[in-house]
Amino acid sequence: MKGKTRPRTKKVAAGAEPDGGRGDGQLIAPVSRPEELPENRLAAGLSEYRSAAPALMVIFGATGDLSHRKLLPALYNLHRNRLLPAGFTLVGAAIDKLDSNAFRKLAIDTIAEHSRTQPADKEAIKDFAKDLEYLPVDFAKADDFKALAKRLAELDKARHTGGNVVFYCATPPPTYGMIANQLKSQGLNRGAGYRRIIVEKPFGTDLRSARELGQTLRSVFPEESLYRIDHYLGKETVQNILAFRFANAIFEPVWNCQLVDHVQITVAEPLGVENRGAYYDRAGALRDIVQNHALQLLTLVAMEPPVAFESMAVRDEKVKVLRAVRPLSSEDVRTQTVRAQYEKGWVLGEEVAGYRDENNVARDSETETYAAIRLQVDNWRWAGVPFYLRAGKRLPKQVTEIRVQFKRPPHLTFGREASRELEPNAIVLRIQPEEGISLRFGAKVPTAGLVIRSVNMDFLYTTSFLDDAPDAYERLLVDCMLGDPTLFTRSDEVETAWSLIDPIEESWRAHEPPLQTYAAGSWGPLASDLLLANDGCEWHRP
Repeated sequence: MKGKTRPRTKKVAAGAEPDGGRGDGQLIAPVSRPEELPENRLAAGLSEYRSAAPALMVIFGATGDLSHRKLLPALYNLHRNRLLPAGFTLVGAAIDKLDSNAFRKLAIDTIAEHSRTQPADKEAIKDFAKDLEYLPVDFAKADDFKALAKRLAELDKARHTGGNVVFYCATPPPTYGMIANQLKSQGLNRGAGYRRIIVEKPFGTDLRSARELGQTLRSVFPEESLYRIDHYLGKETVQNILAFRFANAIFEPVWNCQLVDHVQITVAEPLGVENRGAYYDRAGALRDIVQNHALQLLTLVAMEPPVAFESMAVRDEKVKVLRAVRPLSSEDVRTQTVRAQYEKGWVLGEEVAGYRDENNVARDSETETYAAIRLQVDNWRWAGVPFYLRAGKRLPKQVTEIRVQFKRPPHLTFGREASRELEPNAIVLRIQPEEGISLRFGAKVPTAGLVIRSVNMDFLYTTSFLDDAPDAYERLLVDCMLGDPTLFTRSDEVETAWSLIDPIEESWRAHEPPLQTYAAGSWGPLASDLLLANDGCEWHRP
């Protein structure tokens, strides 16, 4: 009938499954028009009809920095937008001797300070805090886990959560195995509903430790119940890489070695090591950023189209990319990688100390704060296209971006003089902080003569969408409760990434190539510029 449309339907996974894997039940629900949705639901930026089954959550390390800055504010915003499952209760577990009332007070204060929605709704925070509990837990004491098991059983009965529990390890990685084994000793890895565990990066410090950690966790939880979280994958702009490529017919045909000259991936920040000196001096830029964040971005840019946006298909294609990356020999490491450390300088108008003068950093430290690598993906799509990855601290600004630079036209139709100011075409995917996409192309300057100059066509999230993008942790926490691991890292992906990084680390420990230095506030060492100059390229200055 004219003027009327039939309501569309959408399939959505229904909640719990007894075996700890993904449920195969489907819920059919009408998709409402945006103007029909409650305003606070629109602001969440998450699917209206992804409704998880009732569940409990335990955060180990609930009094720590990650819980304060990210997890509690994320859960509060999910509560505020009515996206938490029915019966949801959060149990904080840490070594601090607090009671539930003290933990609620702590949570209210930290949410008010760190919530992405400001000013925070005091009444909504108090309402959320009613569903918070706390138990002091020493991860080495079985009795504490016995008390946790007892309390979870009581809450499950009272809140009708069907035995569904998510365990979140917001703790240092060396504790993951201990926590998992303690859960197993009390039977908390099994139940009437699902039992899932989330662990934070880094997933090991090399291939051997990553395998050992994986074996330990899989001895307690099946692989489908292990959720390795890399918050980069929860960012809306990272997910938009796939939407940009595979939802638009005009881009994918040029996304290959026939037209792409090279790809640059930059993860830059003006901050130093802050209060993470002890950790960072053991890790360095290569393991802290390149092994996970930068390689994740590479997989999304280079992957083949998955058959569907679901966990198996997407993660299979990502692993295929990593397996196609050409491993670097010791000679390759000397010529195709750069490691450097910042010295004192000026950043954002302030004079800052050099890395070796930072707190908890060895005065003779050889740890890199800047890493640059040239990689090649040996497959049909990307043969001969170099991928340049760089990550560094104390650079001029905070920026995470991917630049896909295209080849120049084979013939200068308008002549060399008219095209003198013309740069190669490029697509820039900006992950943070100015989220958006830029297309750089040539246009005629409006003058009497014929001059071609490069211009930008920009898409910005902030001006194109009225909705506030959810924090990455909001998306990922909901996905875990839904049993959707698409945006989490699988064990074979972790191990393949480490197999690429380990040979680089081995050569770097042998001081090959030598450690370079760069002034804080610069874009890195000269050797990094030469890495691209050898291919006739240069780094993009955001």
